[in-house]
Amino acid sequence: MPPPSPRLKLCSVFRTYRINDQKLNALQDISLSAEAGTVTALLGRSGCGKSTLLNLAGAMDFPSSGEVLIEGRSTSSLNEADLTALRRTRIGFVFQFFQLLPTLTVLENVELPLLLSGAANAAQTARDRLQWVGLEDRATSLPHQLSGGQMQRVAVARALVQSPDILIADEPTGNLDTGSGDLVLNLISRSAREFGAAVLMATHSAEAASIAQVRVRMRDGRIEDIERSRN
Repeated sequence: MPPPSPRLKLCSVFRTYRINDQKLNALQDISLSAEAGTVTALLGRSGCGKSTLLNLAGAMDFPSSGEVLIEGRSTSSLNEADLTALRRTRIGFVFQFFQLLPTLTVLENVELPLLLSGAANAAQTARDRLQWVGLEDRATSLPHQLSGGQMQRVAVARALVQSPDILIADEPTGNLDTGSGDLVLNLISRSAREFGAAVLMATHSAEAASIAQVRVRMRDGRIEDIERSRN
């Protein structure tokens, strides 16, 4: 049997912006794939293109040339309705600064993606994900009543509530102490193993990158090196 197609594939991707009549090449000739059940870490200095790449991989932005394929479908070919459905049900996002809604409880924050997509049994599924991250006892708390590490674990639960094919994590431990960061990294690693997600994570941290099976070093919008291991 042929090997399964990658969940995410970037093919000769360029992303160019124009600022004050100047052309900025944010990404140049990026080719990369992410397989189900694996963690891929993007490493490099600020401004090297990591966040731009994540935006393309999450269908939040689109290449100037080349293709971004999610399950074999080019994101540039999808209409707005299809893109919205893709982002809500197939892709989970974890950000450095949590982005929880402050007026909603922990449970309501996790439940929200399910409600927006019209999924059945939303409350129970949200409770299951909270239990998975070890925070079922904080379901009725508001975000400001949690520590930073707890808020990020809620954000992970929210990102995984739809059992997405792809998990995008942008500096998920960048705002956390070492102990809290280790808990979050363990959850991200487990999400690949237990949910089969293809995880794409941008990080400055060598410790965070150590959980990845693939480490991609970037510089000036290009891929400098790809290292593979058997974690």
